[in-house]
Amino acid sequence: MRTLKLGNTGPAVSALGLGCMGMSDDLYGPADRDEAIATIHASMEAGITLLDTGDFYGMGHNEMLIAQALQGQDRDKAVISVKFGALRGPDGAFLGFDSRPKAARNFVTYSLRRLRVDHIDIYRPSRLDPDVPIEDTMGALVELRDAGYIRHIGLSEVGPETIRRAAAVAPICDLQIEYSLISRRIEDAILPTLRELGIGLTAYGVLSRGLISGHWSKDAGREARDFRGHSPRFQGENLDRNLALVETLRAVADSKGATVAQIAIAWVASRGDDIIPLVGARRRDRLAEALGALDVVLLAQDLAAIEAAVPRGAAAGERYAPAMMAHLDSER
Repeated sequence: MRTLKLGNTGPAVSALGLGCMGMSDDLYGPADRDEAIATIHASMEAGITLLDTGDFYGMGHNEMLIAQALQGQDRDKAVISVKFGALRGPDGAFLGFDSRPKAARNFVTYSLRRLRVDHIDIYRPSRLDPDVPIEDTMGALVELRDAGYIRHIGLSEVGPETIRRAAAVAPICDLQIEYSLISRRIEDAILPTLRELGIGLTAYGVLSRGLISGHWSKDAGREARDFRGHSPRFQGENLDRNLALVETLRAVADSKGATVAQIAIAWVASRGDDIIPLVGARRRDRLAEALGALDVVLLAQDLAAIEAAVPRGAAAGERYAPAMMAHLDSER
């Protein structure tokens, strides 16, 4: 497994990371605990070191799942990235965000206990809290880093101005944000800002929540809690248009002897050595497919064919429903 450094100040991590959210919440359909743990073990055996979670994934369940998976494993081989600040109700509803300094200190305390570790490798606010200056949040994270509770500081789904303000207070190793063939807005201003400041990027949603995996169909995602059933890109005519894009991409994949998912992951990885794709594999077979993307070499003609199959801006629908889009500083 190739390793890459996350920005100028971050750790060296595997060229592919594992996003663990779907292993706990039912937002992507029912998850199997034993299979999830086996998938984490298989990922580490394959050389994946970056494990991404959030303290609100399953309301703490995901951190406890990772803790169980890491029992008997070499802790130093896992780079644990945790997002904090999202507030949820007993029914699972999202209630907003809290990034006050005292809230950050509270959240990290609980995460350390649930994960059964003495430090978190990368700690980041999940979204920009509109009621708290980013400088205040970053100042608290610097204190936590200096005290040894966290090793590195990251950001998530924020725009260029917020990135610059945060970087003026604390060394930022990476920004976590959605980036895929059909979500490319970051190329305009966010990615250039990261590169100017020497900040890495961990890209989630590289398969657009399964939409461009090559496995999605119009009959999928019907479980009651699967949030894709309410996502604009998975609705009506939008879904028809987006699945048509997948079929054009499938022709490119077939010509390379790869799967659609592998081409989509390889495309994100090809955008630069400062970008680490996160894959949300919940099962070992999906993990094996994602790992195969690391063997896909995209030549200039392949990249041109991919761009022709899925031109920038071709996707129908926003990446989140309006209420969730309103929380994204990165979309302003």
